[in-house]
Order: sequence, then structure tokens, then C-alpha cells
Amino acid sequence: MNPALAEAALGLVGTPFRLHGRDPSIGLDCVGLVGEAMRRAGFDPSLPEGYRLRVQSVARWLRLAATSGLVPVARDGDVILLRTHPLQPHLAVIVPGGIVHAHAGLGRTTFLPGPIPWPVERRWRAAPAETIQTETRRQWLR
Repeated sequence: MNPALAEAALGLVGTPFRLHGRDPSIGLDCVGLVGEAMRRAGFDPSLPEGYRLRVQSVARWLRLAATSGLVPVARDGDVILLRTHPLQPHLAVIVPGGIVHAHAGLGRTTFLPGPIPWPVERRWRAAPAETIQTETRRQWLR
């Protein structure tokens, strides 16, 4: 777990929820939460635009993970893609003891303690852009 990313995400707990939100003073959605936490931790994320709340596939946006400095991992990780419903992909940041995520139903960013209650589709480790090898980027862009 990246301590700076976890600390940045925990600092966003309580931020209002807003679909397509990218400004914590106005509100964040799950994409905005991950993006803002990454920015605060010193990363330069590339965030998707123009998505709906419910979708079946996120394939067209997965390439942005590599350009944001996220490296796929089989276990652990810093950022996860969950499937809270068959039509609802959801991003979260792993922090000590749980996850931080933007909760539309509660209307704010929250800390969810304990084990993750939803299926995890993807896991990424946050790595500075200069440490990501070109081959890793090529694999993601395929």
C-alpha cells in the first residue's frame, strides 16, 4: 500500500459526492476521488470523461490507468476496480483497515472498514511515471 496515497484518500473522507466531480470543494465521484488522492500524493493522473453511472464495460478507460502511473498487480495494490453491481464499476483506494470510496447513496466520500464486500476486478499499484517501464505501458495499451 502506498502510504502517501492512502493518507491523501483518508483526507478526502467527508467530501460531498458529485457525479463527474473533480473538485473536492464541490464534490467527487469515485473517479474524481482516485484522481484527487493521486494528485495529492504527487501523481499526475489521466481521468476518463463522458461516462455514465451504469456501464457494462470499462475497457475503453483502462488504458488511462497506465498513463496515470498505475501498474497492474495480482494482489494487494493501492487502487481497485470493484463491481458493486453487474452494471456498476466502482473505483476505491485501499487504506489501512479498509477502503476509501465515493458513496453515491450516502452522498459523500467514506471509509469502509474491513474486508471488501464486492468482487474486485482489477488491482493497481501506484508508481511514479518514471518507474513504469515502457513494456508495461505497451501491455496496457493493447
